[in-house]
Formats: sequence, C-alpha cells, structure tokens
Amino acid sequence: MGINKVAVIGAGQMGSGIAQVAAQAGCEVRLYDAESERVSRSLAGIEKQLSGGVAKGKWTQEQAEQARSRIRAAGSLQEAGEDADLIIEAIIENMNAKKTLLAELDSVASAQTILASNTSSLPVTELASVTGRPEQVIGMHFMNPVPVMKLVEVIRGLRTSDETYATVAELAERMGKTALEVRDFPGFVSNRILMPMINEAVYTLYEGVASAEAIDGVMRLGMNHPMGPLALADLIGLDTCLAIMETLHDGFGDSKYRPCPLLRSYVHAGWLGRKSGRGFYSYEG
Repeated sequence: MGINKVAVIGAGQMGSGIAQVAAQAGCEVRLYDAESERVSRSLAGIEKQLSGGVAKGKWTQEQAEQARSRIRAAGSLQEAGEDADLIIEAIIENMNAKKTLLAELDSVASAQTILASNTSSLPVTELASVTGRPEQVIGMHFMNPVPVMKLVEVIRGLRTSDETYATVAELAERMGKTALEVRDFPGFVSNRILMPMINEAVYTLYEGVASAEAIDGVMRLGMNHPMGPLALADLIGLDTCLAIMETLHDGFGDSKYRPCPLLRSYVHAGWLGRKSGRGFYSYEG
C-alpha cells in the first residue's frame, strides 16, 4: 500500500512540521485542529518555512509552491480523514485525549487507513486498543523541529502488522527521514535516554550545584552537545518533559524516573519554556 493522502490532526509545532514534510514528499495533506485559528497560524508558519528554504537554496521556488499547493485546511475530522491513506495525530501528550481522538478517527476513516500517533512516550499498544484496527495502528515519533531532524522512531504495537510497518517506514524515508524500528516500551529509545538526562540536569539546578548557564555550558563545551539540557527542555516544553517523565515513572515503577520537584513547580507556574516566554531561561521580547 502506498501513501498518497495524509491527514494531520493537531496544528501545533509538531503537526505543522509533519504536514510540511509530508507535502514535500509529494502527499496531498489535510490539516485539522479543533481550534481553527491554529490551522491558520500553522499554514502561515509553513509558508514562512518554505520561503526561507528557497532563500537558503534548500529547494527551488517551484518545489516550494508545489508543496504549498498540496496542503489545505480541513473543517472537520470527517473531512480530514474520510479518504486518507494515513492519519497522523499530533495532539497533546495525554493518553485519554489521544485514545478519545483515535477512537473517533477509527469511526470516520476508511477500512484500509493507517492510524499513526506522534506520541513521544505513550504505549502504542494501549492507544491501538480503542480502535477496531490495531494491526493498522503505529507510532511515528518525529523529532523537533520536524523539517530539520532526520530521525523518525517507528514504534510497533503488539498487533501492528508487518505491512503497516513497511508502509510507514517507506513514507518516512520519502520524507527524507531515517526510520528506525523501536519496540513498544515507555519512552521508546529517544526519551528513555534523553529525559532522565534532562531531569538530572534539573535536579542539579534544584540542588544548587550550578546555574542553568553553567550546567548547559558543561554539556555543550565538555560533552560537545549542540544545546544544553535545560535549553533543550525549554525548546521541547517543560510540560512535555514532565509528562514523559511521569510516563516513564508509571511505566517502569522505578524511582530513578521520579520527576524533579522543580520541573513540576515550573509547569504548575506556567513556565513551560519557549512557548510561554519563560522556562529555565527567559524568552520574553
């Protein structure tokens, strides 16, 4: 089965990036969000990204215009998903919200449609359980920012078929990504390794071992990381970091995954990182 029509549900930063790379891969894309103004902002952002790529010589003006022409807004879930070959949900990292959405998508999508979740940590097997097509449910964990990062973790649930995996992996490669197969464990590979490192950096700040700037400086200058863990947490979103740590803690029952109290406090205060203007660093103005 080839993928020619893709629906993306959720027009935030991740959904926008997924819609863009799908269109650049030659797919017809329908973008839907329950908040219609998000779709408008997303389309404007994609326009800016494509124009910026032309200015930098990454692709031609004609290629940018072709990609733009393949993306359009959908007015409802029904419109977005009714004839899609693949539907990718990219909403909030919350099990109940994702299961509710997937159950609804299962009811509007055609029988052959594959349902994919951009979850960064939640069990794909559980997400698939609310549908009547668990063999056609899979995880596609894109990295942020989607147009730049080359990795897609492709996560097979317990009942995901070989055909579904092969189809999705082939699409990821068409998008210019490297698709790596991962088993369905909490946090998969990327966040099982990355988030405890970020959490430990927050503990280091919490315990007064060093300032945020010094902690990030050690990891950039001493470990050759392109970005320090606290700056990276701000980019990802502290609420997302906390949700993933809670998934790891609940999934493994191991105290080494206990979220740092400072991380929880910042989220409760609304200091979510770049998207809110304040996290471990200030981005206001």
